[in-house]
Amino acid sequence: MADAGRHPNITLLTGSQVESVGGYVGNFTARILKKARFVREGECTACGDCVEVCPVVVPDEFNVGLSSRRAIYQPFPQAVPSAYVLDQDNCLGHDPIKCGKCAEACQKNCIDFDMNDEEIEVSVGTIIVATGMEVYDPTVLDEYGYTRHQNVLTSLELERLISSGGPTQGEVVRLTDRQVPKSVAFIQCVGSRSQRRGNPYCSNICCMNTIKSTLQLKEHYPEVELKVFYIDIRAFGKGFEDMFRRSRGEGVHFIRGLPGEIKEDSDNQDLILTVENTATNQLEEHRAEMVVLATGVHPPEEMHIVQEMLALQKCSDGFYLEAHPKLQPVDSATRGIFFAGCAEGPKDIKESVTQASAAAARAMRLMTPGKLLVEAITAEVRPEACTVCGICAKVCPYNAIVVDKKSGKPAVVTEAACAGCGTCAAECPADAIHMHHFTDGQINAQIDAILEDDPAGVIPVFACNWCSYAGADFAGVSRLQYPANTRLIRTMCSGRVDEDFVWRAFKQGAAVVLVSGCHFGDCHYIDANHWTDKRIKRMHRKMEKLGIRPERLQLEWISAAEGVRFQGVMQDMEQLRAGVSPKEIKETQRVLAEQKKKKK
Repeated sequence: MADAGRHPNITLLTGSQVESVGGYVGNFTARILKKARFVREGECTACGDCVEVCPVVVPDEFNVGLSSRRAIYQPFPQAVPSAYVLDQDNCLGHDPIKCGKCAEACQKNCIDFDMNDEEIEVSVGTIIVATGMEVYDPTVLDEYGYTRHQNVLTSLELERLISSGGPTQGEVVRLTDRQVPKSVAFIQCVGSRSQRRGNPYCSNICCMNTIKSTLQLKEHYPEVELKVFYIDIRAFGKGFEDMFRRSRGEGVHFIRGLPGEIKEDSDNQDLILTVENTATNQLEEHRAEMVVLATGVHPPEEMHIVQEMLALQKCSDGFYLEAHPKLQPVDSATRGIFFAGCAEGPKDIKESVTQASAAAARAMRLMTPGKLLVEAITAEVRPEACTVCGICAKVCPYNAIVVDKKSGKPAVVTEAACAGCGTCAAECPADAIHMHHFTDGQINAQIDAILEDDPAGVIPVFACNWCSYAGADFAGVSRLQYPANTRLIRTMCSGRVDEDFVWRAFKQGAAVVLVSGCHFGDCHYIDANHWTDKRIKRMHRKMEKLGIRPERLQLEWISAAEGVRFQGVMQDMEQLRAGVSPKEIKETQRVLAEQKKKKK
């Protein structure tokens, strides 16, 4: 951190938050609010004279409330910049009549109560999102008695106690009597791997953090009795299994089962844990002088603000979703935005450093040439046809389309930001948007070709390039049998499937039509498939009004790994096709022909 603070090409903005982000890759504009610290950081030498005279004492967040700090303080040792910051919420100095002692004690005169927040605007080419994580609060788990029993701690609190720079200078003591505990019990998966309370996912770091703590305790206090209550130990990673064996070799007892209740012995404040040992199938009671809860982690509450600001996706766990879990693990779906650390999932230090290096390399690779290469699949607005309705800008997942309704100027597509999903072209009521690839003419030609001979015997399938088309390919290479009359029409996204494509297929005599794309949350184009869902529902309502069975138009979400699901869907489509009579197809063609005449 100190190296980053001294680097000439790195500007650290502490105590700041991003208010808004606009633009696109290579041309982002960020508006940042730098909050006043009321200490001129370039002049402060961190001598500490102000701290000695400050009368306000509050809990120290860095030590998880196990110690206290003053209203003027350093957030943590080796903080960058090496200057004090004034806690505006607790400081009395804003009313100098009441206090102002720190300003009087500062010989450098670097404390300024009149300092104001500053708004900064910066232009950047790429953005790396590193929002971090938060520790689960186990207070809601009544059975563990956290906050009710003083000797029940979290793994983070133990970490601060065992640290030489912590509140007890590295001595682990019970909070009730300040004595070194003779026995310590660790409870795993607190707030993790639970469908009812906490989070359903594994927090990744808890098992090895506990094993590390047991080794540290054994090193400092060889006679201490240690027990670890667990579901299973997940020691994946280089050297982690050896670390686990070392812990067992030091005499740490690993008991397979989580305590259902913790009681406190009123005589000596020992803690009694009741647990079902699943290895012996017996109900057991264990005593410990201290209990440590290995709490899981979860995304910060403010992540949704960044998500909306940068048009990012989230997975079911609440973390950000990467563009591709294998090929693009640090890229977001929005070009020029990358992830590092725990922004897209729980990680330990090694993984966080590795991903940060990868994100920096990806950003350098993008920016070093000085020019951006854009794939020839972007959208283009035909000015003469644009009605300035603004629908295209509304549906664009990348905010790549600008519409100025006041001036009445046609919509403009920023090609560097456009990913070519085609949702705008499908939704444009004036057909004013032309795609440079997968054009209307190309797709219509494919529809005409596959329905030229025996249209009633063919199943046209509009398949998303990234998921359902790949799912069909997976079914093929897996040699899964599905109806041979399936005809795939590839599009970049299911959002590209215009209503006119579907009506054209029905006019040509198709019995059924299938539109297929990525599952919600997995869309390669953020949320473009949500517009597909709305469009198909709108078409179903139109079909009902026209007397056409809505079930003849199907919408299915199939991922690239779901070859079996693609097989099943196509078998169902074949059954549906077989149930459509020639008379029904001719009636559909007649109704659609009449509708076309009415529009003219």
